[in-house]
Amino acid sequence: MRRLALAAALLAATLGPASAQPRTLRVSLNTELQVLDPIVTTINATRVFAYMVFDTLVGIDNAGTFRPQMLEGWEVSEDRLTWRFTLREGLEFADGTPVTAADCVASIRRWAKREALGGQLMRSAEALEVVDERRFTLKLNRPFAFVIEALGKPGHTIPVMMPARLADLPADKAVPEIVGSGPFLFRRAEWRPGDRAGFDRNPRYRPRAEPADGLAGGKVVKLDRVELISMPDQATRVAALQAGEMDLLEIVPFDFIAALRRDRNVTIASQRGVQQMVSVLNINHVQPPFNDIRMRRALQAAIQQPDVMAGLGLPADMARPCLSIYMCDAPLTNEAGTGYLRGAGPERARALLQEAGYKGEKVVFLHAASSALLNPIGLVMADQLKRAGFNVDVFTTDYATAAQRRLSRAPAEQGGWSVMPIVWNGIDLINPLSNPAVSNNCSEFNPGWHCDEETTALLRQVAEAADPAQQKALAAQLQAAFHRNVNYLWGGQFSAPAAYRSEVKGVVPFAFPVFWNIERK
Repeated sequence: MRRLALAAALLAATLGPASAQPRTLRVSLNTELQVLDPIVTTINATRVFAYMVFDTLVGIDNAGTFRPQMLEGWEVSEDRLTWRFTLREGLEFADGTPVTAADCVASIRRWAKREALGGQLMRSAEALEVVDERRFTLKLNRPFAFVIEALGKPGHTIPVMMPARLADLPADKAVPEIVGSGPFLFRRAEWRPGDRAGFDRNPRYRPRAEPADGLAGGKVVKLDRVELISMPDQATRVAALQAGEMDLLEIVPFDFIAALRRDRNVTIASQRGVQQMVSVLNINHVQPPFNDIRMRRALQAAIQQPDVMAGLGLPADMARPCLSIYMCDAPLTNEAGTGYLRGAGPERARALLQEAGYKGEKVVFLHAASSALLNPIGLVMADQLKRAGFNVDVFTTDYATAAQRRLSRAPAEQGGWSVMPIVWNGIDLINPLSNPAVSNNCSEFNPGWHCDEETTALLRQVAEAADPAQQKALAAQLQAAFHRNVNYLWGGQFSAPAAYRSEVKGVVPFAFPVFWNIERK
């Protein structure tokens, strides 16, 4: 309560006067918006941004079903090698130019250069061609079972559509302009990184007729404006929400869930299954000490999920151990490969370190203290590594700085890194070909750079498997390969719910915040 009182006293200086517009939604994301191109980054704030200002050909609903979004529909040949796509009529970009099939073809090609599932799709493609202004075709040279799932994947990196003049630019550099066809307009001239970003309703956007459901259906904007406000201090975020100076928090700081549950002016969203999140320890496979699988085995033994989950301070109904890379209580949940985790603990980890000949090499641990999620997860994991006998050098900073350093392949002593806690949304893990635990195998763009020949072969088989039973069996083999190679370490499954003012209505339940359908009563 003292923390909240102090935070409330700082609100006037932090936020300034309340917005004059009655239909403005003020939002605090878990991480700051720093990068605007969803093709060149996997930061979650950029994903939220992307679904505001861009649109996708296909959308996924809360049940995991993929539906036409920008597309009017598609046709598939009997041998499933030729796909014909048709855009809806009247789609426009924010600059007033029509969305054409040429824009879509260019955007798909750019996305596929950076994303594992897109790359697999294009390696199976013989041709991707424009037919006319609204139609294009994809001709495959071999079966690919997840064409629609690829074009509608909600996870990083997102297949957004942009004008061909931008999509034709190099895929490894952020585009110089943000021109989308989504439900909101980004006011870039007003953007102050580290402070706030403003979005207005896009009058050119044409929502679908169906009700909104996840990322599918009619994205009807009922607000005049949305503001993303940077607020690193967790107590200040909560105080702002309770005072009505903030309307929605992407993730409730866990220390305050109990207090907010008692506040009738605040609603805490519920989450289940793939709407939940998983904590992950990202491992650098190309630099010592974890380029040695024996060291990764010791690391695997050091991380104990119950302690990591307890460190979050969540109510008992919001966190659980889970070793399946597809989430627990999900369609592909299985126990394959989890035998490697038996007997985990500091004693087992120390024994494995001794067998591996560990000589105290430094382990640079990137700790993002500004994140409500990563801060407690990082504190517990760093302590577990120290207790296991690793020489841990904790580099504590904000999330954006840690995320930037995670891109470095340099040795730890030269500005590189060894491990970093991250979190993934469950919605991103439902498909083996887009699940980042395995799908980015051997990708030069994947921080950590794990590469396993067995995984590569299994991914190829999954891509061509049309039978659901065969897909499920292959998914289990992929999970076993994941644990064997120690691609990442799983820290447990948990809810990270949003909280919003109770007068905010129409919030669409999903794994991350979306701002269509919302209105203020």
